[in-house]
Amino acid sequence: QVQLVESGGGLVQPGGSLRLSCAGSGSIFGINAMSWYRQAPGKERELLATITSGGSTNYADFVKGRFTISRDSAKNTVYLQLNSLKPEDTAVYYCNAAVVTTLWRNLEVWGQGTLVTVSS
Repeated sequence: QVQLVESGGGLVQPGGSLRLSCAGSGSIFGINAMSWYRQAPGKERELLATITSGGSTNYADFVKGRFTISRDSAKNTVYLQLNSLKPEDTAVYYCNAAVVTTLWRNLEVWGQGTLVTVSS
């Protein structure tokens, strides 16, 4: 079994910052790409950022310059630094990972989500 567990969400004022973490555990041999998504109430889930195993990153245009993705491959963990937060950033944030298990299976794994609320 492989699990991803997010943490770091919460209530923050507009203009504030948060750092989200997502840690993988279980029968993990390695992780290729890791990504962050979010889903606001009544909206579809949207891709925010991706980081490859080599550290290359890609961002959605609407988060460039405000959000930063990083990873610690030794800890099977991906981070998302959220800066200059706006009320419209309010959503449940999910991590996603392309995992290679110890039995050489390729799995796409999702975390359970962490709620970010931006409000004064």
